[in-house]
Amino acid sequence: MELEGRIILELPVQSGTSKAGNPWKKGEWVLETGGTYPRKVKFHIFGEERLANLGHNLQVGKDVVISFDLDSREYNGRWYTDVAVYAVRPAGNDMTDSGPGPVDSFGGGLPGGFPPPPAAPQGGMTNPGAGYNTPFGAGPAGPAAPMENSSDDLPF
Repeated sequence: MELEGRIILELPVQSGTSKAGNPWKKGEWVLETGGTYPRKVKFHIFGEERLANLGHNLQVGKDVVISFDLDSREYNGRWYTDVAVYAVRPAGNDMTDSGPGPVDSFGGGLPGGFPPPPAAPQGGMTNPGAGYNTPFGAGPAGPAAPMENSSDDLPF
């Protein structure tokens, strides 16, 4: 998943030692989305290597796009959700330039495994549903038939 917004807060880096005796580090930030109803989202980057690769892109006041995974867990009857970031890029970075694209925490391209989307036919789209799974028919539905003997004008 991706989310675009402005970094509004950087929290102190946390560190510790796991039960197995391994050291760990975690950085946390708060991002505020734009739009009419902005939302604040606290997210984290876990691991010293990931912090070194991605943390420098997360400065207060900077507009970024974060790629993240959501994970929820239960503890003592309460549920907690984590927003774990694995890639960061500057906002407004169109992927058509020759510069480097988004970088994941391992220094490579973003994980995906999905093929690129099919190219649009030349001259415009003549059949927008072609080539895609369309479980509810071959294309968009036409206008709904008018309801007879109905006192309201709602379409459902």
